[in-house]
This record gives sequence, structure tokens and C-alpha cells, in this order.
Amino acid sequence: MESLTDSFGRTINYLRISLTDKCNLRCRYCMPPQGINHIPHQEILTFEEITELVRVLAGLGVKKIRLTGGEPLVRRDIVSLVKLLKDIPGIEEICLTTNGILFSELATDLKAAGLSRVNISLDTLNDDTFFAITGSRGVEKVLQSLKTALDLGFPVKINCVPSQYNASELAEITLLAKSNPIDLRFIELMPIGCANGMKGLKSDFILSELEEKFGKAAPLKRQNHSPETLYHFDGFDGNIGFISPLSHAFCSDCNRIRLTASGLLKFCLCYDDALDVKKLLRSGESGIKLYDILSKEIQKAIKEKPEAHTFNQQGLKSHMMTEIGG
Repeated sequence: MESLTDSFGRTINYLRISLTDKCNLRCRYCMPPQGINHIPHQEILTFEEITELVRVLAGLGVKKIRLTGGEPLVRRDIVSLVKLLKDIPGIEEICLTTNGILFSELATDLKAAGLSRVNISLDTLNDDTFFAITGSRGVEKVLQSLKTALDLGFPVKINCVPSQYNASELAEITLLAKSNPIDLRFIELMPIGCANGMKGLKSDFILSELEEKFGKAAPLKRQNHSPETLYHFDGFDGNIGFISPLSHAFCSDCNRIRLTASGLLKFCLCYDDALDVKKLLRSGESGIKLYDILSKEIQKAIKEKPEAHTFNQQGLKSHMMTEIGG
């Protein structure tokens, strides 16, 4: 099997796939309240096209897939896509990042189809704060999704984005990791789209605040290529993590690429540069010839993957996070 290596010697084995730019929430840092001009249906990659591309990438050494959005569970018949991806030789993990609103009703079928892990986005346990951030009410639905995921045996992570809206509630949400065997990760707000200019909180500050409340945190060994730094508080069933792209960049160990719903293969979240794989998939070629074309173009393009992001110098204003995929 070939490996996908960039010009800085980083091996790429992780693909994040945005299935749609649509979402059933309007999180302030992700999508403006009025929504966006959605990608026309015919411009969205089909499940067959996604599967064809993943087959090529698996041949180049990609082992892990994460399905994102927008909200991936608003994409119709997502269970069938999980089945298709699970059957591709070389794919070892299929993960999902969801806001949790629709997960409970699909969870059993997703598990049976081969879903490996679940990340649930939740910024607060207070329904009024939830409404202020997302434009909807739904904390109970998200908490039910957490319970369902744990009951079904999924490894679960909670993603929390600290901002001016939930800054006073971080200790409260941390308690989810005290009573549940989960990793609760605080993710620094990235200045992308409508989040550019919003006030986020740095990881070191949050850790200091939590240690005042829960005592000294013990650092855990970092897993290879993981962007998170994990800690454990005495008496907790789970762990607390920090993903710190601004204060503690992890670019030197980056092993991921992103596929947008419209068929752009992006090599760094910070930049607009991308390979238009949809154009190649719809070129009229098929079979071994299409496979070879995609393989060669991807291997050539990966050499342009930048060494590091520049979020500390400038935000990315040209796209909303929901258009790129988280």
C-alpha cells in the first residue's frame, strides 16, 4: 500500500468528510443567524462519489474517516454511507461529529452499519445559553444522545467551544466528565467566517480555572497525531481535554485532510487552496483510469499542504465553518 506524505514528511491517514453545509442549528461561531446560500443539490457529492474517492485515499494509506457537516445527520440515508465506507479495505475507523439533536433516533442503525466513535458538540447545560448560542432549544435532546451513545457502547467525546456566551459555565459542563466515562474537550474558537472577531478563551486560562475548582489535574500521555492534550481530575470517570490551535498549535503533527460537501479536498483549514476532486470524479472517466487519475492528482496536490496555519495573523473570512466542515 502506498502512503500519502506531504513535503514536510507528515503522513496523511485521516480524512474528514463534510456531508452537507446544512444544519438544524445556527451556532454563532459557525453560521450567521440568517443562514447561508446553500450549495445547490446537484453540486453536492453523491454517496457513490464519496465512496469512490475514499477507496482511492484508502489505497494511499488513509485509515480513519470522520463524517461532519454542517450537521451530517441531516443528510438523508447517512446509514447507507456508513455501510459503504465500512466495506472499503483499509478503512479502520468511521467516526461522527454531531450536534446531538438527531443522533438518538439513528444511533442503533449507525452502530449496526459500522460507526466506530461519536463526538457530540455541546457548549452549555443551560437551555437559555444554548438558545443564545444556537438559536434553538435542545439541551435535553443532546444529553439524551449522550446517554444513548454510552448505552450502545460508543466511545464518546464532547466538544465544547468556550466563548463570551458560556465563559461562566465551563465548570458546570466539566461535571459531565465526572459522572460519565467521556473525554470532554475544550476547543479554542478559531477565527473562521462569522467567528472572526468573536472572543474565545485560551486553554491555559480554562485549565487554571478548572484546577481552582477541582484540584490539580494530572496530564495524560498524548496519543500520536492527536490534537488534544488530556488531563484527569481525581474522582472523575472521564477526562478533560484541550484542543488549542491558536495557543498551542499542533501543525507539525497534522495527519488530516478535509473534503467539503461540494467536492473540494482541502489540505489545511486555514487556507482556501484545494483540489477540485468533484471535477475529476465527474470527468467521464471510470474504473482503473479514474482511480489512477485521482491517485496521482492527490499525491501531487498533497505536496502543497502548508507547514502551518496563520490564524494568529489573520482569520479566514471567505467561508463559514459550516461550508468547510469542522
